Amino acid sequence: MPPPARSPVPACPIVFDLDGTLIDSLPDLHAALNVVLRAEGLPAVTAAQTRGFIGHGIPNLVRAARRHLDHDPAREPDMIAAMFAAYLAAPTALTRPYPGAVATLERLSAAGHALGLCTNKAMAPTRAILHDLDLARFFGVVIAGDSLTEKKPAPAPLRAAFAALGGPGLFVGDSEVDCEAALNAGLPFVLFTPGYRKAAPEALPHVLAFDDYAEFPDRLAMLAPGLAPAPRE
Repeated sequence: MPPPARSPVPACPIVFDLDGTLIDSLPDLHAALNVVLRAEGLPAVTAAQTRGFIGHGIPNLVRAARRHLDHDPAREPDMIAAMFAAYLAAPTALTRPYPGAVATLERLSAAGHALGLCTNKAMAPTRAILHDLDLARFFGVVIAGDSLTEKKPAPAPLRAAFAALGGPGLFVGDSEVDCEAALNAGLPFVLFTPGYRKAAPEALPHVLAFDDYAEFPDRLAMLAPGLAPAPRE
């Protein structure tokens, strides 16, 4: 069993994004979206196109796909409802944690880090995924896309997550939305590079970038304290 990671700050809280950060949910989102599109008489979209729609939750994913296919806006509410139904029917048929993610959560917990989750995914599929993949045990707080009136990149979800964990810490995410949320909340951002970002890693301000969860705890231990940026006005 690997030794616990050293902490950059004693008991430093760490909040993770979900999709594209801890789990690769693209296969199930892609499959559910194409179920909805077929029911509308529309052509299927590719996994790469679906990946480009991810980031602001299922309603935005459906909206982006509808616009991409120039479909009737009046159909959007029904399409969103159908997407939730299709996705909730099998949210973990193909979804899996990224390699090493579970072992890393275990190491971080053993090292004394309070862990939380902050996602733009709605709470119902979030809870189902955490249950099915046995991830719920790690998180002292879960803030979903419908937990508050605002979603990331607004700072409120991250601030709520860290408040529940007892104070500020590090936010780990994979996308432009996550990076902007961290900046807006005045928090240091850690970038998981294999996720769903569209820009190059260097375009997203971060204190640490990593592509392998097996390396993350030890690299985290090398971070100096006091890295948090000033909150945006």
